[in-house]
Amino acid sequence: MSAPLFQLIVGLGNPGRDYADTRHNIGFMIIDSLGSKAGAAWRTEKSWQTEVARAGGSWLCKPQTYMNLSGEAVAAVAGFYKIPHESILVILDDMALPLGKLRLRASGSAGGHNGLQSVIDHLGTDSVARLRVGIGSAQPGEAVGHVLGRFRSDEKTALADALDRALSTIDCAQTNGLPAAMNTFN
Repeated sequence: MSAPLFQLIVGLGNPGRDYADTRHNIGFMIIDSLGSKAGAAWRTEKSWQTEVARAGGSWLCKPQTYMNLSGEAVAAVAGFYKIPHESILVILDDMALPLGKLRLRASGSAGGHNGLQSVIDHLGTDSVARLRVGIGSAQPGEAVGHVLGRFRSDEKTALADALDRALSTIDCAQTNGLPAAMNTFN
């Protein structure tokens, strides 16, 4: 079997119970599902400020730096394991996409997402694959409350569907390549 496309898969979010299950933590939710599916055992790496787990041929990573400093942990893990930026996938929330909509890209700007901007800054390139997961838009002036809010009960079905499709998207990219996954799931 060939090596997976992504050697490092990063879920962005904020650490701690207060942020669990918030919209901003959809990256953590997806990475936790990947880990659970693979039977991965998480361990804390304090010197890198992250939690990591091995899943098949990939490292899973949940930065524990808070969202806006995520790049510190990603760069530390990538540097230690000598993982090139083109072998990294970052999973993040996106308010510009409707709830549950997925958008897989090989590169691009941070689009106003501070966590992704931190990753780009610390890796020194915007050529990092990213899977954006729609969390729906906020009312004007309510962005912080929206991203730090939890999903409503009437959104749980769409959320569960998005999590399942995200896992399928990642699996497709790992086995068939990024273009095939983009054509299938975008």
